[in-house]
Amino acid sequence: MRRIQRMEFMARAIILIFLIISNTLLAQNPIGLPEVVNFTKQTYGAGTQNWAIRQDRNGIMYFANNEGLLTFDGIHWKIYPLPNKTKIRSIEIGPDNRIYIGAENEFGYFSPDPAGTLRYKSLRNLLQEKDQGFADIWNVTVWKSGIFFRASNKIFLFEDESITVFNPGSHWRFMGESNGQIVAQDAVHGILRFNNGRWEPFINSGALPKDFLSTAILPLGNDTTLLVTMDAGLFKLAGGQAVRLESPTIDAIKKDRIYGAARVNDRLIALSTTLGGCYIITNEGDFVHRFARTDGLQNNNILSVFRDRDHNLWLGLDNGIDLIAYDNAIKTIYPVATKDEAGYASIIYKNNLYVGTSNGLYSVPAGKTGDLSFAKGNFSFVEGSRGQVWGLSEINGKLLMAHHEGIFEIEGNTAKSIENRNGFWGFLPLSRIDPVSRVAVGNYNGINFLKYDGTTFSPSGEVAGFDIASRFLCTDPRDEQVIWASHPYRGVFKISMLENGKSVSRLFTHKDGLPLSLNNNYVYKVRNRILVATEKDIYEYDAQKDRFQISAYYNGFFKGMGIKYLKEDQAGNVWFIREKELGVLDVTGKSPKIIFLPELNQKTVSGFEYIHPLNEQNILVGGEKGIYHINYQRYKQNKTQIDVQIRTMRSADKADTLLFGGYFGEVNEVKKQSEGQIPHISNRLNSVGFEFSSTLFSQRSSIEYSFFLEGFDANWSGWSARSSKDFTNLPAGEYTFLVKARNNFGNESAVAGYSFVILPPWYLSGWAYFIYLLLIAGLAYLFYQWQEKRFLRQQQQHLEEQKRLLYLHQLELEKNEKEIIKLKNEKLESEILHKNADLATSAMHLVQKSELLSKLKTDLVKITKSAEDEKVNEDLKKMIKVVADENKVDKDWGQFSKHFDNVHSNFLITLKERYPNLTANELKISAYLRMNLSSKEIAQLMNISLRGVEVSRYRLRKKLQLPTEVNMFNFFLGFHVDETDDKV
Repeated sequence: MRRIQRMEFMARAIILIFLIISNTLLAQNPIGLPEVVNFTKQTYGAGTQNWAIRQDRNGIMYFANNEGLLTFDGIHWKIYPLPNKTKIRSIEIGPDNRIYIGAENEFGYFSPDPAGTLRYKSLRNLLQEKDQGFADIWNVTVWKSGIFFRASNKIFLFEDESITVFNPGSHWRFMGESNGQIVAQDAVHGILRFNNGRWEPFINSGALPKDFLSTAILPLGNDTTLLVTMDAGLFKLAGGQAVRLESPTIDAIKKDRIYGAARVNDRLIALSTTLGGCYIITNEGDFVHRFARTDGLQNNNILSVFRDRDHNLWLGLDNGIDLIAYDNAIKTIYPVATKDEAGYASIIYKNNLYVGTSNGLYSVPAGKTGDLSFAKGNFSFVEGSRGQVWGLSEINGKLLMAHHEGIFEIEGNTAKSIENRNGFWGFLPLSRIDPVSRVAVGNYNGINFLKYDGTTFSPSGEVAGFDIASRFLCTDPRDEQVIWASHPYRGVFKISMLENGKSVSRLFTHKDGLPLSLNNNYVYKVRNRILVATEKDIYEYDAQKDRFQISAYYNGFFKGMGIKYLKEDQAGNVWFIREKELGVLDVTGKSPKIIFLPELNQKTVSGFEYIHPLNEQNILVGGEKGIYHINYQRYKQNKTQIDVQIRTMRSADKADTLLFGGYFGEVNEVKKQSEGQIPHISNRLNSVGFEFSSTLFSQRSSIEYSFFLEGFDANWSGWSARSSKDFTNLPAGEYTFLVKARNNFGNESAVAGYSFVILPPWYLSGWAYFIYLLLIAGLAYLFYQWQEKRFLRQQQQHLEEQKRLLYLHQLELEKNEKEIIKLKNEKLESEILHKNADLATSAMHLVQKSELLSKLKTDLVKITKSAEDEKVNEDLKKMIKVVADENKVDKDWGQFSKHFDNVHSNFLITLKERYPNLTANELKISAYLRMNLSSKEIAQLMNISLRGVEVSRYRLRKKLQLPTEVNMFNFFLGFHVDETDDKV
């Protein structure tokens, strides 16, 4: 019994030790970590979860996202939601080049419309009503010309525009494709394969456990399939048998719940888990790498994994998307788990990699791999090294450390002090023959020396009188007793060590051909030449002239670049840093050329730049966080094809109209624009913008673009990282937008183009010209009509003008005639006035005569009465009779009236004709009134009383029908004038 208990205890102990070893193995990732790029939901602008990933032949990435189909072209993210806004669970690219999706109670495909924009087409309407009740479509699989969609209660086969439905024995748990076979898991019947239109058993016997859940299926050779389960491990399926893939690594990984799998290459497999991140294993189940949150992932819950055509790994997370540049030649080495210490120095010593950081020295076994980044192990801290490590050197078989607090020798995993004082930068052996007896050490305030006595190093004085911080040191190629030192803003010094142990320092200035830079003076030894890098130029020391001159060779490459660091590697390439850009002058090709490594832009430590070229496979660069490892051999051999695509064309109007959505054919077709796809764009949309991109996801920072609008631009644009271009107010015409991409090696892509036509404005269109022609014809006709009318009008105006002139002439004649008549009238009036005066005088004379005769008669009558003589009386009576006869006016009236009518144009005759009922006395009164005689004068002339005159006037007014307010003189005067005018 005790023996059994002892055996059980030993078995448990062995299992415990095995698990500890397994966990230790799993923890030992390669020290080089590929770049991990995080895309948060805020970055891509869609839902948190990403359930499946695919890539088309154009390089575009597709993600089954909670909010729809998410696409990424290397720069631009786009989301295409489903009409019912449900989550997309699965995607696959079909043989017809469409992208098929499975969602919540929905499945169908996306296909571009004529404008190249993806549109969704549902296939659910092809189902009979009884089959339309299903839940999420978790798998979409392509088989020959058909597409399978798996829900838990149904599998749908879409083929020839119809759908076949397959119901499960219990419920469907998984479906996938491997080696040309469609494999599904039924909860009751196990693993089945699709054959001749039906599902039949695929595995007859084997080690498959009960209630397992398949999550992925991968090819493992021509006749073998690898079945991945969530928590039961991995199984090889072949010949109807299932064999468990035994591996401690897999036994450990399955506890993290394996949710998916993908091929990394023919040898490696990526397993995504919901608890432990992503594991990379071999086909045999051996651990290679693990990517978790501590390695840069956003979280450890990975829902999907996919390898793209450039061997990058894409991870669809429970919250976000991560890209692992797994095949990249640049990796990061983090000496500490916190990944927050800058890298300042490195060295390989006794098969260990030592890395000096901003907070100490760390070491890790380097192994025997050619590429250090694949070495496995955990960094350990070197005791006694806490603080800033500025330099590491192996001299005389010993590892020396230049530290902020002094000089140390590293023994085992401990730092032992050689000199405790102000900080030191680095070591400069003063001999090229081992063992080196004397070493110069640059420090914060000058240069110190170490001597070697055959076993140990010890301090040995300093350069007296030299207090310049000496981070940059190098020996003269001709004389090992000459040290060159520089300070960024204090200049370049030549220090000569004399035989008496003393030294002399000399500052080189513009007098020596070396102008002093404000803060950029660095001295280096490259190809046994002393070079000084300044802000503008590279200077080279001429030993014969003992002065500096501009380096014709290096200035041809570095002029104006502001070089801050130069380092020669074993192949003669010159690595350099300008600002925060890393580059190399590569001399291994047909001709030297500069290659920049934009992947490390802004990642070096400004002011403390560091490059350590071990060999072509191992270039170590100090970074703000850790040390960057470059396999330059692989970096140069990167043969990834560069591509460029025009992704969108938009008009810059207020509505931001999408004119082209990025596809010339189906999703998975590589096509160019056809004649029928050339859009004719309204002139109001003549301000357009293009977006373009390259799908080299791991090299996004190294891609530059150049573009040219044929029909508008004169030349191609300069190269830049800009991935969009706008054109405003393009005139009507035919255009082709061309774009190309290049990487940092200068390799260019094929040119991508998009043709379009800007229509003329409506007022310059064909219809407009036709209307203009009609308008011109109409205007010409109207002009003709107008001219004709104008001519007639002018003719009429001429006639009217002639008439007017004739009329004016007639008026002038009439005016003259009237003037003559007026003058005649005035003359006649004057004559009439004169005659009237004569008539008045004559009339007065008659009145006076009558008065005189009347008086004479009266007097004679009186005398007669008093005369007594008869004869006298007789004579007196005769005289009275004579006087009486003479006093009769009637006898003179006829004569007076003739004379009056002659003067007044037959006034009396005309008046009698107008008013025939007038009496002779009334005519007389009218004549006297016309002469404007008073009533008294009229009474005397007519020998009647005043009362008689008034009565006569009253009767005359009635016969003439004159109102009382009308003056009779004015009436007769007017009557005379009116009658005269009528006769004229």
